[in-house]
Amino acid sequence: MNGMMLFLCIIWGFNFVIMKMGNDVFPPVLFAAYRFLLGAIVLFGLTWFKKIPLPGKRELKWYILCGFLQTTYFNIAIQISLNYISAGLTSVLTYSMPLFLSLMAHYFIPGERLTAAKTGGILIGILGLFISMDIHFGENIWAPVLALSSAVTWALSSLIFKKNLQGCDTVQFTTWQMGAGAIGLFLYSFSFEHDQSHWSLMAVVYLLYSGILASALAFVIWSFLLSKLEASKASISLLIVPVVGTLSGFLFLKESLNTLTLIGIILVLTGVWLVNNTGSARISLHKQQ
Repeated sequence: MNGMMLFLCIIWGFNFVIMKMGNDVFPPVLFAAYRFLLGAIVLFGLTWFKKIPLPGKRELKWYILCGFLQTTYFNIAIQISLNYISAGLTSVLTYSMPLFLSLMAHYFIPGERLTAAKTGGILIGILGLFISMDIHFGENIWAPVLALSSAVTWALSSLIFKKNLQGCDTVQFTTWQMGAGAIGLFLYSFSFEHDQSHWSLMAVVYLLYSGILASALAFVIWSFLLSKLEASKASISLLIVPVVGTLSGFLFLKESLNTLTLIGIILVLTGVWLVNNTGSARISLHKQQ
């Protein structure tokens, strides 16, 4: 599980670089729409190949709702926020999702109570993100609030999956929520974006990476991990994503990497370790007894 989670974080972390380059050749929300359309097409092909049945009416309504929350609104909120605040602040606020999901799970999912160690690990990890990104809010306070709302809707979608869709096929879920979300993104882009797309070989490469790896494959992995792990453990590990994004920006986009960033990264990794090892330690203790 740990190896799969690390692989997921690397894919999504490097996707920050891909998205930044993709936004230079596509209108931002349209790029997200193309990305998730491509991912949905790949996954619909996989469901046909594996003969995965169509979802029932009960599941379909939740798939569509999760598609709106996790794909449509989530990506629109991020793209609008990026026009007014830094990418660093946007990613920090977006990846505060573990805090919201852990709180929701504490109250709504039996057996997923927050402990002092888990709470401390989550707060340390989020503090590390703020330090590593050297955050400055500026005057547009509504933009950080909008970015923060993306974390809330992502957490809410994950809670719906954990609470109402346990036992569903993760490929089926990812396929239909992604397809529904892509439709919403196209509707928004066609209504409000008017810039031109600049197609090239590299533009296709950006879409292939974001659509197939960072969307189709990554969201299937995330849904699978979420179905197998506690919500707090699965989500806190995602704090590694902006860390990978920061390091990728340094290596591939020549972005700065200072001492504060390194301190923040250490705090993030410490927080992830605390949350993921408290449960393991308790299990080991029970076995010894």
